[in-house]
Amino acid sequence: MPKALLVIDLQNDFCPGGALAVPGGDEIVAGVNELLAEHDVKVLTQDWHPAGHGSFASSHNGKSPFETTEMAYGTQVLWPDHCVQGSNGAAFHSDLNSDAGDLVIRKGFRPEIDSYSAFFENDRETPTGLEGYLRTRGVDKLLLVGLATDFCVAYSAIDGARLGFDVTVDTKLCRAIDLEGSLDAMTKQMTDAGVTLI
Repeated sequence: MPKALLVIDLQNDFCPGGALAVPGGDEIVAGVNELLAEHDVKVLTQDWHPAGHGSFASSHNGKSPFETTEMAYGTQVLWPDHCVQGSNGAAFHSDLNSDAGDLVIRKGFRPEIDSYSAFFENDRETPTGLEGYLRTRGVDKLLLVGLATDFCVAYSAIDGARLGFDVTVDTKLCRAIDLEGSLDAMTKQMTDAGVTLI
């Protein structure tokens, strides 16, 4: 059965100079391009927020980026405005061979709910449709790379494992935000969920 490569959020706003830059985020692009050439099934995810999204600190009076607020689905980290639909920040990194992807999953486009995982919105219930796509392609193994290790990569990996996929994360081709120990915490959650880290 084919193995799918999931390239998570390799977008300008998550790379150095972007609105929510992940340190070294652009360093993984060449390696990801090599993997894109090697896999039969290739899915790219793209953070795709409307202006004024509920996860933006600017949408909450008196709140600063990286503080939290309570949303209908639970606690939400508030972020700088990033990956606004149609903006240069939302575009894939210019050196990424995004044309090689079979499918682009856009997430976070509902104004009232954020979406870290490639599989579900942050309520952990509203599906993106990725699971169905992978099943119809006959995929049972996933390799994840991208940004950021401790948020969108980790949530995607854990959800993939929860759905019964054999999930591996290539940590060499990921970079983390590491917000108050989030990398260690999410690494443990991935391992506990049965995700293989290489």
